[in-house]
Amino acid sequence: MNGAAAQPSRVLFVTGRLAEPALRRTLDRMAPPFAFDVAVMHITVAALMTTAWIARFLPSPPTQGTDLVLIPGLCEGDTDVIAQRMGVRVAKGPKDLREIPEYFGHAALEREYGDHDIEILAEINNAPKWSRDALLAEAHRLHESGADYIDIGCTPGLAFPDLGPAVRELVAAGMRVSIDSFDPGEISTAVDAGASFVLSVNSTNLDAARSLAGRDVRVVAIPDFGAPLDTLEPTLRALTALGVPCVIDPVIEPIGFGFVASLERYIETRRRHPGAALMMGVGNLTELTAADTTGVNAILIAMCEELGVTTVLTTEVIGWARGSVREIDVARRLMHYAVRNKVAPKHIDDRLVTIKDERILSFTDAELRDLQSHITDPNFRIFTDRESIIVLNRDLFVRGTDIQEIFSQLGVTEATHAFYLGKELAKAKLAITLGKTYRQEGQLNWGYLTPPDDAVAEHVRLTQRSRRAERSVRSRADDDAPDTGPSGA
Repeated sequence: MNGAAAQPSRVLFVTGRLAEPALRRTLDRMAPPFAFDVAVMHITVAALMTTAWIARFLPSPPTQGTDLVLIPGLCEGDTDVIAQRMGVRVAKGPKDLREIPEYFGHAALEREYGDHDIEILAEINNAPKWSRDALLAEAHRLHESGADYIDIGCTPGLAFPDLGPAVRELVAAGMRVSIDSFDPGEISTAVDAGASFVLSVNSTNLDAARSLAGRDVRVVAIPDFGAPLDTLEPTLRALTALGVPCVIDPVIEPIGFGFVASLERYIETRRRHPGAALMMGVGNLTELTAADTTGVNAILIAMCEELGVTTVLTTEVIGWARGSVREIDVARRLMHYAVRNKVAPKHIDDRLVTIKDERILSFTDAELRDLQSHITDPNFRIFTDRESIIVLNRDLFVRGTDIQEIFSQLGVTEATHAFYLGKELAKAKLAITLGKTYRQEGQLNWGYLTPPDDAVAEHVRLTQRSRRAERSVRSRADDDAPDTGPSGA
C-alpha cells in the first residue's frame, strides 16, 4: 500500500500538459475531502520530470494552507529538494493518476496497519541432504521473507552429522532455530547447539522432553500418531509437571484425509484449553493442494486468527508453494487487522491479489480521441481496456487484439523501436488476457511478486531517433518528448 502519512487539508497536484485533463477529471469524480490546486508544468510528459527540475520551475510559495505537494509517482529523485524550497511536505503519488482516490483512502489505514500475533516457522525439508552453504543460503532467504524461526527438518533414518554445526551457524547469524524431529538424540544435539523450539512431542518421545526441563526451550505437543485428540492430554500433563512450555498442535490434515474433521479438532482444543498457545502446520494444505497458495494461505491464516493460533509451520518445497512465507507474512497482518477491527479483509492490502486485478483501469474511446487531438509528435502511446489494445499517435489510432496485426499497421522498421513496441504489445496482450491494468513502460501488478519498474524511462531513447536528436538541443522544460499518456500524474 502507498499513501500520504496523514489526510491533508489542501493539496497541490503537479502534472504535465498532456495529463492535466485526465488529472482534473479524476479529481472532480473523486470529490476529495480537501481543497486542491493543479500546477501544470511546462513539459509534455509528466513522468519525465525530475524532482530537481520541479524544484527549479515549480512556482512558489503554494496557496496558503497547502500542506502537501503531490508529484507523479514516476518522477525520479528525492522529494526533499522540493520540500526545502516549498516549505511543505512533498510526496510521490501513485504511478497511475487514476489510483489517486485509493492513494488517499489508504492514508489513515497505513498508520495503524501492520501488527500481527502469528509467528512463522519455515521448514527446510530433508535438511540432512543439504550442503551447509546451501542450507545457510536457504535459511537467509526464508528469514528475509518473514520467517521468525528456521525449522530444521530432519529425515527419519538418515544420519545428520552436521546438525549441531548447522544450528550453531544459523544461531550465530542471528536466526532463531527449531528442530523438527522425534529422535531424542537429534533433539538433544540441536538444543545443545542453540535451537529453542522442538517439533514435536507425544507419548512416544516424552524422554526427550524430560531432558529439556529447566531450559529456555518450547516444545510442540501433538496427539499420538493416528490416535484421537484425547491422547494429547497425558502429554500435556507430563509437560506441565516438567515445567516445559509447550504449544499444542491438533494437526491439520490434507484435503481428502480428514481436513474438515481436523478443523473440528482445533475448535475442540480451543474449547478445552482456552488460553493455550496453538500451532497449525499449514504446509499440509499448501504442499498437497494443486492451487496457487496466495488464496489458500490467506484463508488458513484467517482461520488461525479467529481460532487464536499463534504459530504456523510452512514449507516451500513444491513449485506452487514457493513464496508461502512471504504470503503468510502478508496474510497475518491483513487478517489480524480485519479480525481485530471487525472489517472484511478487502481494500486494506492487495498484495495477495497476484493474478487478477481488482478492477481494470481504462480510458474511454472519447478520452483517447481527445488525448490524440493534443499530441504533436509521432511517438506511440499504448492503452488497453477489457477487450482490446489501442495504439495511437498524432497520425494513427489503431485498436485490436492481435498484436502482430496491430504492429503491421504502425509502419515501424527501426530495430530498437520495433523491439520496444513488441515488448509493450506483448505485455498489453497479457494484461487483457488475464484481466489486468496495463501501464506503458510499467510492470503489470502481480501483488507481492511485482518487480520494480525500470529505473529509467526508455521510450525517449527507443522511439524516433531523428526527433530525439532534434530534441537534445532543447531544454527539458520545452521538451516535446514521447509520452505514455495521462497514466502518470
